[in-house]
Parts: sequence; C-alpha cells; structure tokens
Amino acid sequence: MMTEKRILIVDDEQDLCEILQFNLNAAGYQTDVAYSSEEAIKMVHGEGFTVHGYDLLLLDVMMPGLSGFELAERLKADEHTEHIPVIFITAKDTEDDTLQGFGLGADDYVTKPFSVREVVARVKAVLKRNQPQAKLLQYEGLMIDQSSKTVRIDSVAVELTRTEFDLLALLLSHRGQVFSRQELLSKVWPDDVIVTERTVDVNITRLRKKLGNYASCILTRQGFGYFFDSSNNS
Repeated sequence: MMTEKRILIVDDEQDLCEILQFNLNAAGYQTDVAYSSEEAIKMVHGEGFTVHGYDLLLLDVMMPGLSGFELAERLKADEHTEHIPVIFITAKDTEDDTLQGFGLGADDYVTKPFSVREVVARVKAVLKRNQPQAKLLQYEGLMIDQSSKTVRIDSVAVELTRTEFDLLALLLSHRGQVFSRQELLSKVWPDDVIVTERTVDVNITRLRKKLGNYASCILTRQGFGYFFDSSNNS
C-alpha cells in the first residue's frame, strides 16, 4: 500500500485553511495546518515531525511576521528541507512577485481567488513531477544504476558518455514507447545547447555499438523515432 503524501498548509486565514484541508484530505492526502511561518517552522523541525515528514508545502505569501517568501528562503537554504516542493498561494500576482517566488525555488504559484479543484490538480502535478526516479533499471543482464551513473552488461562495466547514458535510461525506463527525435532532444540535451535531429541518430548509433547483444533492443520506427523493444533481443 502506498503511503499517503503529507502536505503542510501555511496560511493565516483559518477559513481558507479549512477549505483546502478538507478538499486535500478528500483527494487522499494527509494534511496539517500552520497559521504562521513561525508555527510552520516548529512543525517541520519540531518534536513529532522529522525534517523529511512533508512531501509538499502550500505557502501563503502575505502573513504577519515571517512572510511566505522568507519561510521558503529559510527552508530552501537548509539541506534537510531544501528538497520539499513549494506551491505559493497568494493575492500578489504581479510579475515581480511571481518571479521572486520562482527565484526562491517554488514549484508552482497560484493566485487568489482560485478554484480549489485547480489547487488540488496543481498539487497532484507537482507531487508527480517530484517523485523519485527508480535508482536501478534492469533488463536481463543489462543494468543501469542511476545513483552512480553506471551501466553494466553481465556484470561488466560499459563506458558511456552522459548523453548515451541518459538516452539509454530514458528508453529503458519507457519500454515500448516511441520517442521522436525532437522529444529525445528536449528530454536529454540541455536547453541552451543547439543541436540538430541528426545528433540523435549519431548518439543512438554510438550507443548501439557499446551495448553488444542488447544493441538490437534499441529499434527505429521509421518516420517516428526510437524505442526500446525487449522482445527483439536474441
């Protein structure tokens, strides 16, 4: 059974907190409420709550005392809490405020007034994006360790470039799914690097040469792209 995701709502408006808590609980999440940033800090770090206890924080920006921005800045500066996703909920909707929020590491930004259904949908999307990837990917004798960034075939290490590693990990983790060259470019190559679709073909060719018997698992779907087909290994 999957553990319920735990959310901390931080807002000085009690009625709003109750509405959010009710709807998030109904959506299957476990929620707590803090009515100030100071209270939130105690709940995150205090007795009865470990620093890893929350999977997401919903933060109001405008609160008496420590603001939501200031709270987020403190949490993101702490190695024990920097991993917790943050969604700001606020009446401040100017471009500067939005940029400040994202600059502090926010994962999303919702302005008041808002639809509660929208907030629940955004919470779901952020939590899905922040799910930890499987550390080990394996197909028969082919094993990828995403923690150490290593690849082994029948226990023998295979030297791959970073691009080759990322391509293989993506294809193997989505067996049977065809990725177009443009999709591979957007998922594997950095946004600030200008490359052509031909670059994908070159790297796939190099990757196949290093995979030995498993080269035949990376197939081309003419006119569409590439995919990992485990049924094609012989």
